[in-house]
Amino acid sequence: MLEPRKGARRISEVPPEVLAALNRGKTATVNLVEWLALDQRVMVGHVLPAVGLKSAVTGAVAACEAEKKPSAMQFLKAIGRHLAGEIELKATPRSPFGKLLRHPSDVVRSWACFAVTYTGGLTIAQRIEALEPLAADPHFGVRETAWMALRPAVEAELESAIGLLEDWALHADANLRRCASEVTRPCGVWCSHLTRLKAEPQLAVPILDPLKSDGSKYVRDSVGNWLNDASKSQPAWVRRLARRWQQESKSPETAYIVKKALRTLRSP
Repeated sequence: MLEPRKGARRISEVPPEVLAALNRGKTATVNLVEWLALDQRVMVGHVLPAVGLKSAVTGAVAACEAEKKPSAMQFLKAIGRHLAGEIELKATPRSPFGKLLRHPSDVVRSWACFAVTYTGGLTIAQRIEALEPLAADPHFGVRETAWMALRPAVEAELESAIGLLEDWALHADANLRRCASEVTRPCGVWCSHLTRLKAEPQLAVPILDPLKSDGSKYVRDSVGNWLNDASKSQPAWVRRLARRWQQESKSPETAYIVKKALRTLRSP
């Protein structure tokens, strides 16, 4: 049985049968070690023909081999970029993109994230719509890839993106609420900074305000980190927002966010 499993602590300890299943796209990764152990160049040969994209295999492998600094993340992007030129973003069950969205492998679903990034001619609203099921994905890795895949479009059309992401900030799904916060973080993690939001964090208040006492720790951590990012460039604004939130909400959830938000400003 491959599942449930805890996952190996070292790449060398990943069982051969697990690695084989990962490389064939038969199972999702359960930790970072498995994600790093699998070979996406092998995966495309198994997965793409099965979703109706046999003709894309050679190009996808070549895209990986062309990476000057090969890494698991760069391979995700390279394959996604190649697939963007091979598929339409139709999410129907029988379409190649629809099959990628519903694939059992989290890595394959992450390819779909970057296929959205690199598909030309889309409006910001179309990108957000295409990425919504991936931003709400049950697998943490896919959700992280989804916000990274959306971030370039958010940066390019910041005000329009914020207006659209307000709906996610109010969504019943905590994963979408968290994505609305995470994708707009001024500094973020493993991504370029949003220079406009570092200078004008108030632009994101329509997203942040609905989250000030969120019931999900997953969301609260993101909001606290968002404001901590902003505190490095606009400390006075963060302090004012924190005071307002404390006046408007006496909940422990708000107190948690404010403490996290002010941690850099309070450090010696």
